[in-house]
Amino acid sequence: MNQFTYNKKTTPKTPRKIMVFDTTLRDGEQTPGVNLTVEDKKQIAQALSNLGVKYIEAGFPVSSEGEREAVKQIKDMGIKPEVVGLARCVEKDLDAAVDSGCDMVHVFIGTSPIHRKHKLKMTKKQVLESAQKSIQHVLDRGVPVHFSPEDACRTEEDYLTRVCEMAYQSGAKHINIPDTVGVMTPAAMSWLINKLADEVPAEYAVHCHNDFGMAQANTLAAITSGATIPHVTVNGLGERAGNADLEQVAVAAQLIYGIKTGIKNKRIWETSRLVERITQVKVMPNYPIVGSNAFAHESGVHVHGVLAKASTYEPIKPEYVGTQRKIVLGKLGGRAGVADKLRQMKVKATNKQVEQITQKVKSLADKGKRVTEEDLIAIAEDMIGEVKDKDKSVELVDLSLYTQYGKPPIAHVELKVAGETRRSKQEGVGPVDATLKAIKEAVGDEKIQLEEYHLDAITGGSDALADVSIKVSRNGSTTLANAVHEDVVMASINAYLNGVNRIIKK
Repeated sequence: MNQFTYNKKTTPKTPRKIMVFDTTLRDGEQTPGVNLTVEDKKQIAQALSNLGVKYIEAGFPVSSEGEREAVKQIKDMGIKPEVVGLARCVEKDLDAAVDSGCDMVHVFIGTSPIHRKHKLKMTKKQVLESAQKSIQHVLDRGVPVHFSPEDACRTEEDYLTRVCEMAYQSGAKHINIPDTVGVMTPAAMSWLINKLADEVPAEYAVHCHNDFGMAQANTLAAITSGATIPHVTVNGLGERAGNADLEQVAVAAQLIYGIKTGIKNKRIWETSRLVERITQVKVMPNYPIVGSNAFAHESGVHVHGVLAKASTYEPIKPEYVGTQRKIVLGKLGGRAGVADKLRQMKVKATNKQVEQITQKVKSLADKGKRVTEEDLIAIAEDMIGEVKDKDKSVELVDLSLYTQYGKPPIAHVELKVAGETRRSKQEGVGPVDATLKAIKEAVGDEKIQLEEYHLDAITGGSDALADVSIKVSRNGSTTLANAVHEDVVMASINAYLNGVNRIIKK
């Protein structure tokens, strides 16, 4: 990373280390359409433990029997992170959380004017007293408290300070500052954490939502202002636009700010994919750190640069987060990218063949085709396996096909066979069958037999690229050939002629 991206003079309160508080199993499950079973939660909890998070908010025990059981079973797994249960400032909530066996209870109550008036219908004094009583209740039962003044970032400045002071004096282990509807900016978050920390010397957490796309930036602003416990979710899951993303916050904290996080970076990618599979919420391709395009390159200039020196166009190595670089084949790509892909797939090609393959890839991409590795292999085999002009005994000169509903197709072919022009006309059960029969008759060698024919459609769509593979025999000798073309008939002709020319040369 650029050594100048971190400067103690601009962020003097940046902690040396932070403790990651993952709420994928609680706030992340509030993503619309996501419903996790107990077994799902246990599987994710184990992955989070392997990843190295400090706290796992496993659920909201009072909400259902399944939630209580999930928190209890996750605690019974004996994983390293501390297991946290959520509770409102209601005695049955608090007891349900404590009875679940969790290591810490996350106690919360709304403190903003809109929450006090419309949700709680309580005065400032009543909210303060309820919070104090709830913190004390949990502490009396021997469990630490992680306290949140919900919607803190829309709470009156003086009142928020009073609430935090009360929580600190009452014995809360941490005070979490939630940006419940994601309305903060990094500058405002930094100012707020600094102000609260100056007046109330608690250990601060921060919980940022992403409604305006600033959850990660606000979380990092809080951290560099002294907060040590970022609330995050895997893949940024959560209500509405989601929460601060674990992967982005952890990697940025480590590499941009030099903060120790406890996260095992090489497990980031696998954890993201596990959560994606279980929740069935797809990660956007261009999502930072864990998106499928995060370490993908197509532009020829970029590919050439990154292959020469990765840091020219990558701020971190993909292996750092447990994945690999991807060179994408497309119209903006260049020869270097194609050559690198061929090397990876152990396909040997001359410089001229690489250039021909590159032009074919560009041609397909110009038509809107997405060229995959499987497509590249087929194209390369076609180019590399094609018989050279000087070695061709049989060449196609012309082809006409006639098809009519209810009647068999008719193929007219004109070939050059050892320099001699030959023509043939044949019917078949389809255009390919008619054409290959006509070619065989024009070649005039009855010993040449088509033993196998296989067709694959690649690149997708009704105009898919056709990949034809064949086996041709003659006098006990066999040869394989293939060809790729946008037209299935032409792919079949080219493959067949490649096979015929090879078998004749043998």
